[in-house]
Amino acid sequence: MLENGTGSIIQCGRKISDQEIEQIKETVELCWRLSRYELARTIAENLGWYTASGSLKVDACVKLLEKLQAEGVLQLAEKRCLSKPNKRSIPITPRSAPAADIDCKLKQLDFVKLQIVSGAQETKLWQEYVKRYHYLGYKKPFGYYLHYFIGSDRGILGCMLFSGAAKSIGVRDRWIGWTPAQRLRNLAWVINNSRFLIFPWVKVTNLASHVLGQIHKHIREHFKQRWGFCPVLLETFVDPQHYRGICYQAANWRYLGMTSGLGLVRQGKSYATSAKKIFVKPLVKEYRQLLCCEDLVGRTVL
Repeated sequence: MLENGTGSIIQCGRKISDQEIEQIKETVELCWRLSRYELARTIAENLGWYTASGSLKVDACVKLLEKLQAEGVLQLAEKRCLSKPNKRSIPITPRSAPAADIDCKLKQLDFVKLQIVSGAQETKLWQEYVKRYHYLGYKKPFGYYLHYFIGSDRGILGCMLFSGAAKSIGVRDRWIGWTPAQRLRNLAWVINNSRFLIFPWVKVTNLASHVLGQIHKHIREHFKQRWGFCPVLLETFVDPQHYRGICYQAANWRYLGMTSGLGLVRQGKSYATSAKKIFVKPLVKEYRQLLCCEDLVGRTVL
C-alpha cells in the first residue's frame, strides 16, 4: 500500500520510490498498446528489477501495476483474453511398472548417483513414476526447480524434486530472523524438497539419508548450472500421518517444529491442511546473514 502519503510502495520486498512511480506512469501512457505482460517486462527492464536467476521480474511487475491501478495511481488497458491450453493427464504405461525387488545393504550397490532429469522423455517418465507411486501424486512445480532420478547400477531407485520454497511459514521465518520485506526479496534462495520417492520395491538400508547427503554436496552447483544462482538453504515438510522424517534427521537436517496447518493462497486468504513437520538444512555457513541482507539480487553466485 502507499506509505504515509509519500507515493512510495512496497512490492515483493522492493521499495518503489515516488520518482520510479512517475516513470512507470509515463511508460504506461506511452506504451498503452502493449499487453500487460509486455508492459511489465518493459518496466522491469527500466527499473533493473531481476529475479535470482537474472531474468526480468515480470510477474512481480504485473502485480505492481495492478496494485497501482487499485490505488488510483494509473489506469491500465483492459486485459486481453487468451485461451489457456488444455491440461494433459499423465498416462500410466508399462515403463513405470514395478521392477524386481532390490533388497540389500547400501554397500552392496556398486554406486548410487543423482541424475538430473533432462529432455521430454525423461521428464515424462519422472512424472509418471511420481504420479504412480508418491502418495501426493504429481503436481507442476513452481519457482526454480530441478528433477532428479536416483540412479544406481541396478537401475533407477527413486525420484526427487526441489522447487520453490513456501511463501510464509512462521516457525521457519522466525528461525531465519528475516523481515517480511527480506523474505519477499530473498525467498528464491530457499528451495523445498517437495517430492522424495524411493520406489516401493527398493529396500536398501540408509539409502534415503545417503541420497540427502549427495544433495547437500551437489545441489548448489546444479542450481548454478541450471538457473545461474546458488541457493543457501533447503527446507522440506513431512506429514507425520505418513512419515517420521528419520532420513532427514539422519542426514543432519534440523527440525524446527510444526506448520500451522493453514496454507496461504494470497494475503488474507488461506486454506486448511494438515500440520507438517518442517526440517531445514543450511547449504552455507552464512545462510542467515545472506537471507537477511538487502542486496541479494541478480545472478548471485556464492
